[in-house]
Amino acid sequence: MNWIILIIAGLFEVAFAYCLGKAKETSGNEMYLWYAGFLLALVTSMSLLIKATQTLPIGTAYAVWTGIGAVGTVLVGILVFKEPATFLRIFFLVTLIGSIVGLKAVAH
Repeated sequence: MNWIILIIAGLFEVAFAYCLGKAKETSGNEMYLWYAGFLLALVTSMSLLIKATQTLPIGTAYAVWTGIGAVGTVLVGILVFKEPATFLRIFFLVTLIGSIVGLKAVAH
């Protein structure tokens, strides 16, 4: 169950990065709403991370959480914010995913 919580925490990390990107593109009240979304996603992500690390190894849980956030944020950047999807970006994204899966596989 805590692995599911950890995955959800990682998705909220992607959400707060998305909110930062949207806030950068807007101004006025809309910008502040995106920053409020950022804070809500940040608090949710951290709270779920804390819950997951009560039973999961901290080193593995933190690495998986940041990995999910990194992979998700790169994908959001490419798909939503039209960042370049170069061969090397995709190559290293795939190696990062492999590392996250490997850490999960060897966790006790």
